[in-house]
Amino acid sequence: MDDTEVINRIGALVDEEHALEKGAGSNPADEATAERLKAVEVALDQCWDLLRQRRARREMGQNPDEAAVRSADVVERYQQ
Repeated sequence: MDDTEVINRIGALVDEEHALEKGAGSNPADEATAERLKAVEVALDQCWDLLRQRRARREMGQNPDEAAVRSADVVERYQQ
């Protein structure tokens, strides 16, 4: 996946996240919606991490295509 594809995926996930949040409105989300929202948030974290890896590799003169999606366990433990 190149940078453009990752950025497009991020955009699609953000759109889905907003739709899920808007659909819930002021009501608590049902279990399926809450689970999907969590999955979207994790996928977003993974995409952002992949994009940062690709950019760092490119900056260091390495092949950005060698960057890989990290597991949810890894990206969800990052401190912000």
